[in-house]
Amino acid sequence: MRFICRRFELDLSAPRIMGIVNVTPDSFSDGGRHASPDAAIAHARQLVAEGADILDIGGESTRPGASEVSVADEIARVVPVLEGLRDAGVPLSIDTCKPDVMAAALDAGADIVNDIRGFDSAAAREVVRRFPGCGLVAMHMQGEPRTMQEAPHYVDVVGEVEAWLLARAAALRADGHAAGQILLDPGLGFGKTLAHNLALAHATGRLAGHGYGVLVGGSRKSMLGALIGRPAPERVSASVALALAVAARGAGVVRVHDVAATADAFTVWQAIERPPLPE
Repeated sequence: MRFICRRFELDLSAPRIMGIVNVTPDSFSDGGRHASPDAAIAHARQLVAEGADILDIGGESTRPGASEVSVADEIARVVPVLEGLRDAGVPLSIDTCKPDVMAAALDAGADIVNDIRGFDSAAAREVVRRFPGCGLVAMHMQGEPRTMQEAPHYVDVVGEVEAWLLARAAALRADGHAAGQILLDPGLGFGKTLAHNLALAHATGRLAGHGYGVLVGGSRKSMLGALIGRPAPERVSASVALALAVAARGAGVVRVHDVAATADAFTVWQAIERPPLPE
């Protein structure tokens, strides 16, 4: 399977690493560390050196309780970073749910739009229609970012998330986008309990069986803290374990903070999975 994203096509027969670049003062794991354009660009280039295949640039935190950011402020945060990374040699993703930010980012050279609302608005779909060949990440979320963790509820979390994502993919296909442009993201941590998140991670293979690439992002999230009892900066090993587990089940892209550790783990895992070399 290949992922089409404007200037690039990525082979997803081996899992790809999307490195997180938060240009925000308040992200849950690294808020404020890369809030200036120069710091964010330097961090992004370091992630590429460590093995990132994609860079995901975001200007608004979507953690529970985070403050909202205006369209103008979000554009001011992300556009200089996108412009400064045009020569990075990897696809650039804009992590936003605001149509005006999507448009500004795509004009600035973004190759992918990563929408936590799964392109569920006509305005968002209209923007990406204007940029043929851009990559599209449709994520599932129950509720709103600020309150989504208060009381998430499903009758059948895997079936409901799967059906919602397939409906979003169908809408994007009806707009003229190819299946190869679309990645489905079950949205770990976005309106889900620990049990919901574990069920969705376990069912990665089921979601991957519909002809679309699958992206999973669980890096340093509270679900891992609930399992191992460590704060976000100390969840690197747990994050790598999650990345390996979903990659083994068919995830084509994993979205992570800790690129070097994930890349090392994938190198060893893939070496073991390959047929033995002749003696």
